[in-house]
Amino acid sequence: MKGLMRKSLCAAAAACLLMSTSAWAKTIKVGAVLAVTGPASFLGGPEARTLEMLVQEANAKGGINGNKIELLIKDTAGNPEKAISFAKQLLEEEQVVAVLGPSSSGETMALKKIFEDAKTPLISCAAAEVIVNPVASWVFKTPQNDSFAAKKIFMEMNKLGIAKIAVLVDNSGFGKAGKEQILKIAPEYKIEVVEAEVYDAKATDLSAVVAKIKANAAVQGVINWSIVPAQAIVVKNIRQAGWKVPIFQSHGFGNIKYVQAAGTAAEGVIFPAGRLLMANLLPDGHPQKALLVKYVKDYESKYKETASTFGGHGYDAFLILSKAIEAAGPDKDKIRAAIENLKDLPGTGGIYNFSAADHNGLTMDAFEMMTVKDGKFVPYKGK
Repeated sequence: MKGLMRKSLCAAAAACLLMSTSAWAKTIKVGAVLAVTGPASFLGGPEARTLEMLVQEANAKGGINGNKIELLIKDTAGNPEKAISFAKQLLEEEQVVAVLGPSSSGETMALKKIFEDAKTPLISCAAAEVIVNPVASWVFKTPQNDSFAAKKIFMEMNKLGIAKIAVLVDNSGFGKAGKEQILKIAPEYKIEVVEAEVYDAKATDLSAVVAKIKANAAVQGVINWSIVPAQAIVVKNIRQAGWKVPIFQSHGFGNIKYVQAAGTAAEGVIFPAGRLLMANLLPDGHPQKALLVKYVKDYESKYKETASTFGGHGYDAFLILSKAIEAAGPDKDKIRAAIENLKDLPGTGGIYNFSAADHNGLTMDAFEMMTVKDGKFVPYKGK
């Protein structure tokens, strides 16, 4: 009798082990390194919440190709050193098939070589063009290129007759990369940068910087290129100084919280952005409309906050990875190759067409010009 019981227990244990092994084999581990807290939380918070929502939705439907997804989010607080530490943990200890993020350009640049060496896909939610130019085999990004944003701004300045400008950027990787693109591209549009200043991303008062550029009577317009809350302080300080100069922001302005932080000073700010901010205004049949409307509705219903372009960057990162795994399975080499072959894929940021030579997959057409009216984002129609 005891022998029979032992056999039954052994059989049960073996069955449990088999079930456990089977369940483990059908779990796809995906990492994310995002600035959920800290100065860049306006970026990483919506990205993390979006990923959690999408993974819950996918798993409720059986996962990807029947395989459940295990999402491991690490909060970098926008710190490149933390991003490096968490990335290594996800790669070496968790053996993830891919990592989504980071939120910022500086963090992403700190991780490029790590992911190249690890031969693991990294799909960044940061915008700087240097992330993908030159191309790194294993590194991709979802936001539109900053060179495209600069060109859209300059095209609008040409229409407004603005020829001499001041450029303010924060001291993040995004600010540095944006300044380089602005200075390089401005001459193509016959625009002269007569003032250029870098400010501390953690600043709480930028009136001195504003006073310095305002003193130059030649300045006809200002570009404020930033991803941090300080960009709202710049706008407030400009208007508090009684300066009515046109203010242009980068595509890093696409979170309504920045508008709320700047208050009435944000009225009339002009900036390029993806179509998420005007989802309901798109014509029926537009390839992005259904996706955008659903994402905005789902996100805002779940989290009781306005959807932002930054959450959209997280959406697109998961979408791209999901489509690649659907096509190729959870093998790192095959995922990387599958991403390079994704074509005509509607996302929140635009229509993605990746290739071996293009790891962003978007064109300048992904941008629309937006402005702030009555505290809300609306399409910019010119003057």
